Amino acid sequence: MNRDEVIGGAIIFLFGGVTLILSLGMPLGTFRMAGPGLFPLCLGIILMILATIFLINTKYRKKSTTEKPEDMVPTPRSTRQMLLFLGATTIAVACFNTLGFPLTSFLLMVLLLRSLGIKRWPFLMIMSLATAVGSYILFVQILKIPLPKGLLGI
Repeated sequence: MNRDEVIGGAIIFLFGGVTLILSLGMPLGTFRMAGPGLFPLCLGIILMILATIFLINTKYRKKSTTEKPEDMVPTPRSTRQMLLFLGATTIAVACFNTLGFPLTSFLLMVLLLRSLGIKRWPFLMIMSLATAVGSYILFVQILKIPLPKGLLGI
């Protein structure tokens, strides 16, 4: 069992738990009339289940004969990217009610794309804006999910 894989799986499991707990502070609604907390609740549960499956798989996986110890050590860049992803998502969940859905989704995409190493700001802004507008149209306009309006009032 690789120690780094166990640590990564445990971090994802804890992140799912934090997401689940924070989502309980928002109205859940039902699957027909979803509240703003329903999606993060489902996301937290799914992350915890997937992390558990990953950890179980890691424990019982047989080592490959070609696998070298240095192949299993993550590079600092991948660890940094994972921490940036988790940090950006945690900040988005914490600011969701205050900033509202459109602004949070836009800022989250900017942070996630930036953490992936995308440095071209015009592309980054266009992708983030397209994602925020597209998700707003889908969830708020088409599916009629009452999401927080936040500072923009949209």
